[in-house]
Amino acid sequence: MGAQIVDIGGQKMAMLPIADYERLLDLVEDKDDALAAEEAAKRRGEGEEYLPVEMVDRILDGENALRVWRKHRGMTLDELAGKAGIRKSFLSTIETGKGRGAPALWRKLAEALNVSADDILPHT
Repeated sequence: MGAQIVDIGGQKMAMLPIADYERLLDLVEDKDDALAAEEAAKRRGEGEEYLPVEMVDRILDGENALRVWRKHRGMTLDELAGKAGIRKSFLSTIETGKGRGAPALWRKLAEALNVSADDILPHT
């Protein structure tokens, strides 16, 4: 790598060929990626759950997050409704977006699914 040091306005600057500059950028990005992977592995070791990309895509595409999480956990409407202490029909109306439910209900649903309420609340 060949750099030329110049003085511009009393400040020393390094000038280098664009190929060297781009190589340095690639190295920095690789280092950032490695640090992000280490941090993700640490969080995973502490119990953070990784989600399948298909599940994330379904939620991002507008599918009801509560339904996606319930199915991801392998639960039926009956099972989740029972754990939350509500009727299956009411849970179904919540999943279809026709019902809302009180904040306390969302906390119960989140607890039953082992997620935060923010993970399952509709984003409107």
